[in-house]
Amino acid sequence: MVTTATITEDVKAGHDEYLFPVVKPYYRDPLVIAEASGVDVIDTEGRQYLDFFAGILTTSIGHCHPEVVQRVREQVGRLGHTSTLYLTENQVNVARKLAGITPGRLTRSFFTNSGTEAVETAVMLASIYTGRSEIIALRHAYSGRSILASNITAHASWRPLASSVAGIKHALSPYLYRSPFGEQSEEEAAESFARDLEEAIVTTTSGQPAAFIAESIQGVGGFIVPPRGYFQRAAEIIRRYGGVFIADEVQAGFGRTGEKWFGIEHWGVEPDIMVMAKGIASGFPVAATVTTDEIAAAWTGKTISTYGGTPVSMAATEATLDVMIREDTPHRSAERGAQLRRGLDDLATEHAWIGEVRGMGLMQALELVEDWKSKEPSPRRAVALLEAAKEEGLLVGLGGLHNQVVRLGPSMLVSEAQVDDAIERLGRACRQIDSMA
Repeated sequence: MVTTATITEDVKAGHDEYLFPVVKPYYRDPLVIAEASGVDVIDTEGRQYLDFFAGILTTSIGHCHPEVVQRVREQVGRLGHTSTLYLTENQVNVARKLAGITPGRLTRSFFTNSGTEAVETAVMLASIYTGRSEIIALRHAYSGRSILASNITAHASWRPLASSVAGIKHALSPYLYRSPFGEQSEEEAAESFARDLEEAIVTTTSGQPAAFIAESIQGVGGFIVPPRGYFQRAAEIIRRYGGVFIADEVQAGFGRTGEKWFGIEHWGVEPDIMVMAKGIASGFPVAATVTTDEIAAAWTGKTISTYGGTPVSMAATEATLDVMIREDTPHRSAERGAQLRRGLDDLATEHAWIGEVRGMGLMQALELVEDWKSKEPSPRRAVALLEAAKEEGLLVGLGGLHNQVVRLGPSMLVSEAQVDDAIERLGRACRQIDSMA
């Protein structure tokens, strides 16, 4: 007789036997998810969990939102695929909706399947437009898994050996909690980090960079929020040297940071190019690179993305955007994010090993330390908290250079009661690891 336990063990054994060893799941005893709805997920043995990591901030309006499911079902039965050699209504509708919410003059879209591809497209476009090839990125950045994107990434553990790409330089991350400049006001810190960016340009490049690329809030880096004024200065600097500013909104986009559709808007900066993915389509493989008429027109050579803009994925994207706009996800994220932040701040007052609480909207993090004064990173506590939260039926994520940051980014349609529930579960998990020496 086949039992739920048998299914679970068969999946785990099959994963170990047939997938690359590098495909590593969370937890000592990996979770096998069978179904999900909203913020609730159920494993193959019937246990239910509250999902506060949302497939790495991807199921942006919850798992299996009924409007997305319905639109995809209708589309897949009518037209499953055609390349961009032909026109489809869905692709145009999505591009039009994006033009309505992206800042300023960013109205031209190119669709691909992942954040990695969106970054590749953006960097290639910047190089074509400027006639240059050098790229400035930030330390603690994460940009994807291609050779180019992994070289823009600034975490050794995410950069495979023998994959070096010339012409990519890294400035200091505007990471206030671990700033090398000591105690400064936000404005002073913004200027210090901006000066480092300019120094990186004049000392490590030809002085003629193609672009500066940065996440508006660094995701894998541990939800690092830059000081006020940093992006204004960074955009001014890269443009003064003839390059363009690429804003990475793969994790921070679509209202997640609260009150604004995109993270970069909090600093009043209009990028030259913007990339987005993850939450754009509720888990379907969609990404977009969005730019101005002038920059888009510079790409005159042939290019194509076979699955970019394919009808089924565009149906999921259009349905997701319709729900986001109707439900006003920027406002909802601000409200529920403030509630979540209050709960996390309360936990920080109870537990000395929570070094910092940071984030914006429904993009919040706890940086865990061995000692509050020394700020020594504590990946062991972060892993222990991840496991303890699972025991309490709460799914969260990890991040940070040393895996010392616990990340929370639930569906932007999460309810007030669900946020309270998550805080209570996380509090119990925190108390489980208080005894760690």
